[in-house]
Amino acid sequence: MPRESSVLGTIGNTPLLQLRNLDTGSCRLFVKLENQNPTGSIKDRIGLSMIEAAEREGRIRPDSDPPFTIIEATAGNTGLGLALVAAQKGYRLLLVIPDKMAQEKLLHLRALGAQIHLTRSDVGKGHPEHYQDLAARLARETPNSLYVNQFENPANPLAHEATTGPEIWAQSGHMLDAVVVGVGSGGTLTGLSRYFARVAPQVEMILADPKGSVLVDVVNTGRMQKAAGSWLVEGIGEDFVPSICDLSRVRRAYEIPDAESFYTARSLLANEGILGGSSTGTLVAAALRYCREQTSPKRVVTFVCDSGNKYLSKMYNDHWMFDQGLLERPKHGNLLDLIVRRYQEGGAVTLSPQDTLLLAYRRMKLFDVSQIPVMQGERVIGIVDESDLVMHLHTDPARFQDPVSTAMVAQLETIAPDAPIGELLPIFQRDHVAIVAERGRFIGLITRIDLLNYLRKQLA
Repeated sequence: MPRESSVLGTIGNTPLLQLRNLDTGSCRLFVKLENQNPTGSIKDRIGLSMIEAAEREGRIRPDSDPPFTIIEATAGNTGLGLALVAAQKGYRLLLVIPDKMAQEKLLHLRALGAQIHLTRSDVGKGHPEHYQDLAARLARETPNSLYVNQFENPANPLAHEATTGPEIWAQSGHMLDAVVVGVGSGGTLTGLSRYFARVAPQVEMILADPKGSVLVDVVNTGRMQKAAGSWLVEGIGEDFVPSICDLSRVRRAYEIPDAESFYTARSLLANEGILGGSSTGTLVAAALRYCREQTSPKRVVTFVCDSGNKYLSKMYNDHWMFDQGLLERPKHGNLLDLIVRRYQEGGAVTLSPQDTLLLAYRRMKLFDVSQIPVMQGERVIGIVDESDLVMHLHTDPARFQDPVSTAMVAQLETIAPDAPIGELLPIFQRDHVAIVAERGRFIGLITRIDLLNYLRKQLA
């Protein structure tokens, strides 16, 4: 099938847009909207480039029987690009993915027909369960397969040298001073470095790196100064320098903490209407730092690397942000600090005694909770959980239409917000959830996982 007559023909040629509502100092900051590629990511470019390069070299054929299996280690977006191209060309695809990836990415990959092998995200390269080491082993063990290996594949940077760079140069009217990029495999940085070294060597290459990655140290000192840490931003940052990653033209490197990345991405949506992913927040944060440091006007380009649709349950979810210790709230020094969904803030999921059990079931599913308080005014008069529903409904599913009051537990024990944390333990040992109330007014629930999240955050 000719590329032009399929979805593959829509990869690339993405818009370049100036940011007008963020503080860019004396500079003009533009973003290339790679979230408008078919799977919502810049990685569609390399997915197409690497598969078509393998076809040209005769390493895979779309008409083989049985079909070739393409294998790759990916943080998600390269996998989506490969899945799109593989599905269009008739290849099987096996992806090895670290277990910190957003659920939306995994669902998208499965919908495209990819087979997924989740592995650990807390081990370094060289460990048998590191996603790249595992993918290489699976490729050795799988007949009629190809390990794409974006980290060493020359068709990766070639995609950006041949398409992304020329697009930026044309869209900027040949007036450009700096490009801010991140490094996952290094393909974008290397491809753009090669292109601009040839057509506009004055263009500065700027690195945006998550805090915990080793690449900032490599740029600043020429070597890794410390072991890699951990970070929540997906798709960029490394614990090694990929072989295709050429850092030689990088003039500045910015280390961006997770919180700054996520807040910047949320600010980009609120102020510019652009829904970008977590790595977009890192790149824009670094670009803003660079722009604000300049003493003369410059034209700067960075990327909306992928769509924020893949992160709605994470960085755009206040409850997830709070669980990760990234959303600041006033500290009370008591049990209020453990409550994620506070009733007075409108965050608690509640029911009234007249609501049906079907509504209770639907809210448990929608909000991914196992128990819901039953309210009368600001007082909690009962609680209903999954076991209460099972016990009430197992003999007759028609009882889903019964009111919540018929199944709820009305004999409640509450705990005051100023009670010691230790008083939660007997409640949990009775398999109950802690109901926090003050002078009869409901404040919120505390579960075991809320306590665990609170204790984990103390490590920071």
